[in-house]
Amino acid sequence: MNLSAFPTAAQLSLPGERASRWREGLPCAPHSEVFANGDEGSGTAAALALALDGLRGQGGEGRSLLWVQDNASLRLNGRPYRAGLPPALRSRVIHVLAPKPEDALFALEEGIRCRDMACVIGEIVGNPKVLDFTASRRLTLAAERYGVPLFLVRHDAQQDLSSARMRWQVRSAASLPPQWNVAAPGTPAWHAELFRARNLATGEWILRDDGKGLAAERPSAAPDHGDLAAAAGGRSLAAS
Repeated sequence: MNLSAFPTAAQLSLPGERASRWREGLPCAPHSEVFANGDEGSGTAAALALALDGLRGQGGEGRSLLWVQDNASLRLNGRPYRAGLPPALRSRVIHVLAPKPEDALFALEEGIRCRDMACVIGEIVGNPKVLDFTASRRLTLAAERYGVPLFLVRHDAQQDLSSARMRWQVRSAASLPPQWNVAAPGTPAWHAELFRARNLATGEWILRDDGKGLAAERPSAAPDHGDLAAAAGGRSLAAS
């Protein structure tokens, strides 16, 4: 995985320097978490959009994607619908249904250890005890070692302790009116807050996926946290 686009911790610790911002097209972080309300399905869709955006240009074309759900996630949002996936992914998704969160964590780690995977997407509901900091750390280390990024969707979960390198809180946003038929559904859009990140400033964006790529724009009233992130310097941002 090419992580050269991310600044080093030493660069962030320079006095007066502002941390770089996330932008569309950056390589995937080894381990990302996406928190979302389980009633609207926005977390899974946003995680897939972020994964595809990060994988573009990284040579992941043609490789499979592992999608792991625990039973609670299946009951909440259903399983991935092949016809609703991007055409390039419809024959490349390997779906695993795990009865319990501990089984899902096992499947996630085994998927990360397979370098033939383009990425791994996981869905877990709530804050199960087995998903503690130690388990999170195991996933992060495996993703960093084997170069297979993990996007873990946390449905209806509290922002607990984690070693994930990027942590997002997302919710659905209003789509832009379609150009030709105003009554048709618009393209997917999300309000996404990056509330913890290693080597990147936190911030908020409106993300839109038109099927060809991910576009990000700043919400008009979003606060600028760049200075706060720079002030954090080399301190750990793992804890929420």
